[in-house]
Amino acid sequence: MATPLSASKLVQILRAEGLTVHEVRNWRTHNRNSKGPWGPVNGVMIHHTVTSGTDASVNICYNGYSGLPGPLCHGVIDKKGHVHLVGNGRANHAGLGDSDVLRAVVNETKLPSDNESDTDGNRHFYGFECVNLGDGKDPWPEAQKEAIEKASAAICRHHGWSERSVIGHKEWQPGKVDPRGFTMDGMRKRIADRLDGKAPGPKPDPDPKPPKPSYVKFPGAGFFHAGQKSAVITAMGRRLVAEGCDRYEVGPGPEWTEADRKSYQAWQRKLGFTGKDADGLPGRTSWDKLKVPAP
Repeated sequence: MATPLSASKLVQILRAEGLTVHEVRNWRTHNRNSKGPWGPVNGVMIHHTVTSGTDASVNICYNGYSGLPGPLCHGVIDKKGHVHLVGNGRANHAGLGDSDVLRAVVNETKLPSDNESDTDGNRHFYGFECVNLGDGKDPWPEAQKEAIEKASAAICRHHGWSERSVIGHKEWQPGKVDPRGFTMDGMRKRIADRLDGKAPGPKPDPDPKPPKPSYVKFPGAGFFHAGQKSAVITAMGRRLVAEGCDRYEVGPGPEWTEADRKSYQAWQRKLGFTGKDADGLPGRTSWDKLKVPAP
């Protein structure tokens, strides 16, 4: 039994689990709270949409249809594994179900058969509709199943629940078949592994500081002489070309040539050197400014 997540917290924990989350229109205030209580929450319920196409499915789940106003869930999970949040609060997804099943979810014990419809599930369950025709033929891409696993685990982890707090609609309400195409026992095993740290956890910061580039240290004036061959000379020549100091007819290449000297002289003059300081033979100051990458 738990207090429902705020909209901001739900987005935070789903993204921390590595999910791509889309916030749909006014989902943060879109709910059916005027028709009944929302919470305390006890679990997560998984459905299939019986529709195809992400946009159409998201719109139906946001708006609902005649006789059943939206939101029809809290999040829609598409075949790419993206989560589209469409509601925050009470949603028309679970309907009436079996009180014995709810008791088992609360106690995290083995689920009994669902043979009654005597308890309001919309109050007690987060709901995820997953884009699938539900005909047993429409495939469930791995990215989509992984997103179901991640979304369920994120909510369970936040509330301190185990995988036993995740059920399918077919395990709640008599006559329902969703989700069809994978077993809920198999999905709960995936969720349990994730909660136990056996599955990949949240992705690291996608914007870490890039490593500092490595540049060739000045090899000394004596390095540059006729006949000298080195990958450093090729790297130097490419930097000179990039700086607009290209005096090459062919190249640059690994052997020090007069074309290298003339190109380097153009670089020295670009830096403002004159006279003997612009003789085309690299010096430490001009070399450090050229920033020749390590070959």
